[in-house]
Amino acid sequence: MSTPLVLGGAALAAAATLTLAPAVPASAAAPASARVASAPRDVADKLFDAWLARDRTAAARAATPAAVNAIFGYVYRAPDRFGGCSGAVCRYVHTSVRVPGGLDGIAMVVTGSKVTKVYLSRHLVKPSAAAGHLFAAWKRNDRYAALEVGSTAAVNTLFRVKYDPRGVTHHFQGCGKEPKGYSCAWSYEGGAMLMHVVRGSASAGFEVGSITYLAD
Repeated sequence: MSTPLVLGGAALAAAATLTLAPAVPASAAAPASARVASAPRDVADKLFDAWLARDRTAAARAATPAAVNAIFGYVYRAPDRFGGCSGAVCRYVHTSVRVPGGLDGIAMVVTGSKVTKVYLSRHLVKPSAAAGHLFAAWKRNDRYAALEVGSTAAVNTLFRVKYDPRGVTHHFQGCGKEPKGYSCAWSYEGGAMLMHVVRGSASAGFEVGSITYLAD
């Protein structure tokens, strides 16, 4: 297991080896033309840099306590590329390793001068946990939380229909093995939803790779 190599500065650090430990980043400054002033990115970078430096005091100046605790609990090495901001959500992504979920790293929600929410690629060691996390995110209509454990394709499939709390009741039926992983099922009146969970081991973690539906 590697020891983190801390690199400070506002430029995004790059690290790419998958491990259940913090990053071993290397500095990769963006071209000046690409560093147009952006308030959300400036705030997000402060938290990201503080995390790389393992400096909780600096992190607390840039984020809420919940956001600080979240990012300091990230089990993979640091993402190696800034993925851009969509409105107030800024992403840092992996480009040379595979982590579970379509989020591919870290997303930060910026409110004013603070990061108020951090989404992370999750390391879940049971297929049922990955399926349950995705289902709960769908119920909250939280696409970023869904991407923590679900592939982009699976999340797109699931979110085509918004969860309706007044609609049919979903009953979890558990997970069973299938050729490429596990199938976790929710039954409801008139059919069932199957989440196909892949990656197949506790050490690698599990993600929902696709979703299919059955009709009675």
